[in-house]
Amino acid sequence: MNFKGSLPTLILHSLRQSPNHGYQIAQEIKRKSKGVLDFKEGTLYPALHDLEAKGLITSSIRTVNGRSRCCYKLTEKGKKALAKQMEEWNQFAGAINLIFQEA
Repeated sequence: MNFKGSLPTLILHSLRQSPNHGYQIAQEIKRKSKGVLDFKEGTLYPALHDLEAKGLITSSIRTVNGRSRCCYKLTEKGKKALAKQMEEWNQFAGAINLIFQEA
């Protein structure tokens, strides 16, 4: 299950505490959602490249467990965007919950 447009926000949220490479980002999202959200490479990497093009994340090559990996880091602009997106999500989810409570 993947809600349209949710991946960029989930990526930013995943990077809020420390830089990480794409596979680990995907695994963290999957683990924290208990397997409900499972983004594949064909979806993940274009989203990472788009976030980088927008200046919300940066990338660098690092060695992780003896392998070269492209690691991504949240920028200050990305932190601000994440805060705004989380606020908008909370408002949206609250409104949906209100509607569902009436059903």
